[in-house]
Amino acid sequence: MDDFPGSMGTSSSLCLRVFQAGFAIASLLFMCLNIDFYSYTAFCFLVIIMALVVPWSLTLGAFDIVSIFIRGPSNQKPGMLLMVIVGDWVLSLLTLAASSSSAGVSCILIANKGFCSQKLCTRFQLSAAMAFMSWFLSFASALVNLWTFIAV
Repeated sequence: MDDFPGSMGTSSSLCLRVFQAGFAIASLLFMCLNIDFYSYTAFCFLVIIMALVVPWSLTLGAFDIVSIFIRGPSNQKPGMLLMVIVGDWVLSLLTLAASSSSAGVSCILIANKGFCSQKLCTRFQLSAAMAFMSWFLSFASALVNLWTFIAV
């Protein structure tokens, strides 16, 4: 089996996972630090999904580290790869939904100037942007792992 760049157990997959977790953590930090985000459902949804993305990405990043330094990337089992693909696709779709809804709500809040201050609205926008970046990397990882699964 050829190892595709970004497939599970490679250094490029580790890079994808680390940046995916980093953007999710940044999204959480922009949303949660000194902000009352819980009055809007879309922002609560974003926080919940980003809180799920962080351990998922870090766990698969740890698997990538073990695969790179101990076992080698070609020792993947198709059943485990299928579980990772399903988890990646589910979290990718949920991340897209959460980031899109948060971006939409923040645009509505900016249009109605009385609902939030400029600093608060900017932090909502930054949180949504970081969530979109996390989604992009999650989607790329899901596509590459699906491609790897089909090639197996």
